[in-house]
Amino acid sequence: MPVNTLTKFLDDKKVKYVTIRHSIAYTAQQIAESAHIPGEEIAKTVMVNLDDRLAMAVLRGTDKVDIDLLRGAAGVSKAELATEDRFQGMFPGVEPGAMPPFGNLYDMAVYVDEGLTRDVRIAFNAGTHSELIQLDYADFERLVRPIIANFTLG
Repeated sequence: MPVNTLTKFLDDKKVKYVTIRHSIAYTAQQIAESAHIPGEEIAKTVMVNLDDRLAMAVLRGTDKVDIDLLRGAAGVSKAELATEDRFQGMFPGVEPGAMPPFGNLYDMAVYVDEGLTRDVRIAFNAGTHSELIQLDYADFERLVRPIIANFTLG
């Protein structure tokens, strides 16, 4: 979803947000540094296969997914990180690896790690490797209605 589509969605829902442009960065820590935001306020989106269905795992930029914890939280028998080939083309206009954590707009389950829920504000890729959207976590949760669980090593 290109940034314009996402901002229109947020505007339609009357959500206050800030768009942050930064130099091109690919990892959560590079993004945090480039955008001058603490790494724990960056919400990174990790694509996962849960019993062969794609889902988004959203966690703090400083954390790592524990796939066994996620398997248990999702109540599935098989969980693994998804390869880029698996979700290529599912997010038109979005640069690979820069998916915003709005899986609900793609009929996709979204799992949020409990650690992220403690942040007042979060920032996430807005479809490119040079633009973030920052908003209140409460607004994100209200719009996405994610499944909240503990699935990180952080």
